Amino acid sequence: MAKMTSFVRSTLLMLVAGILLLMVMVGSSLWLVNANNDYSREILQLRILRAHILNTLTALQDAETGQRGYLLSRDERYLEPYNNAMARLPDVRPKLRESISEIPDLAADLPNLDELIDAKLAETNRTLALAENGDFEGAVSILRTDSGLRYMTEIRDILTNYQTTVDDRLRIIVGEQIEVANILQWLTITAAIAILAVVGGALALIMQHIRALSSAQAELAVMNRGLEERVNERTEDLIRANQEIQRFAYIVTHDLRAPLVNIMGFLSEFETAVKHLTNYVLADEKKPDEQDIHNARLAVQEDLPEAISFIRSSTRKMDQLINAILKISRDGRRKLTPEKIDLQSFVETAAASVHHQITSSGGDVSIAMDVRHIISDRISLDQIFGNLFDNAVKYQRVGHPLQLSVRSYSNGHGRIRVDVKDNGRGIGPQDLERIFELFRRAGEQDQPGEGIGLAHVRSLIRNLGGDITVESETGKGSTFRLILPSDLTKIRRSSEL
Repeated sequence: MAKMTSFVRSTLLMLVAGILLLMVMVGSSLWLVNANNDYSREILQLRILRAHILNTLTALQDAETGQRGYLLSRDERYLEPYNNAMARLPDVRPKLRESISEIPDLAADLPNLDELIDAKLAETNRTLALAENGDFEGAVSILRTDSGLRYMTEIRDILTNYQTTVDDRLRIIVGEQIEVANILQWLTITAAIAILAVVGGALALIMQHIRALSSAQAELAVMNRGLEERVNERTEDLIRANQEIQRFAYIVTHDLRAPLVNIMGFLSEFETAVKHLTNYVLADEKKPDEQDIHNARLAVQEDLPEAISFIRSSTRKMDQLINAILKISRDGRRKLTPEKIDLQSFVETAAASVHHQITSSGGDVSIAMDVRHIISDRISLDQIFGNLFDNAVKYQRVGHPLQLSVRSYSNGHGRIRVDVKDNGRGIGPQDLERIFELFRRAGEQDQPGEGIGLAHVRSLIRNLGGDITVESETGKGSTFRLILPSDLTKIRRSSEL
């Protein structure tokens, strides 16, 4: 009986010890996980602050580059970096100020930084105002005082100090986060060994806890891998967006400049024609000579109508280009409304608008959806598929009935793929990327259009968090491949975090 009592007592003590160890381990794990979450939040805040610092410095450097390039070259094209920087600064500075104000050690330099930025911008604007009034020498003389250089040096020193402080803190946090992870790992191992040594009868409970902990660690690893993938995707998106902005800026400036050059050229002809008319109309009381009469008639009958016609055509072209840009801009700013969509019925409805045009010439439309449902913006999808179907009809091969097929597949990672395939003219390899650029068209230009449709389609798809590519061969047709998120609400939440 005494032995049994001792055994029971010892067993109870071991059970109590095991429970206490388990409680300590669980409590410590929760504390360490919370500490890790706190570190993660602080890392996110510091990275955002670091981005604001770099954005502010980059904008100020761009403004200074544009100012100096313009004053030295007197070419207004050099003002583009300045104009872009001045457009960004009203948005960048408040974000930097808000982020810095949350860190007392850095907030003390904020008033001085604001004063320096204001002084630098005032100096820049003053020199450009002088240059605009034709006083380039006065503007350059201000530059030579090196006041702008002093302002910029002090601004750079403050921002560099901010960045250094942030980087130092990030290194400390990462080190502490690694230390916490190591503590968690060793705590888990030690507690598991202790519990196994303390109570054999609680083995099932211990194993269950270890399995749960292992599962949590595996889940955390998967989440970390997913986070890395999302970071890489966001980085690729930013790089691609930056490249598109550069291409778009070149295309827009090139296509808008061409009508302006035409207008300027024909204004010179206009001016010459007006001069001939002036000589004729304002001639002395004596009869104008034959040359004046000939020149005046030529101006009225040929030069002036031709100049007016070309100027009108150029302004109409500029108006079309600007309206196209505004359309894409408005669609990009439109608030998306995610809803559940039955892809099969949605695509059938979209294809119905061109069904008669296809079947009247012996063609056919085939629709098969392995993935039936998607959560997305209905208006955007309607414009995307409507444009692709219209293009398929517009660019079908003469004498070949159009065969149009639409298929959807699962693409993994919460995405679906939709292939829109036709047997039309096809696209040459040199034009596979060009067709998605604004105001660019490929192949034979025998159909009306401004080269806006596919650029608009790509803009809509990327606004939904997806992408579009094309595979094609001349004379054999094209396959447009759409990659779309299966749930737009998840993409939007991810982008807002």
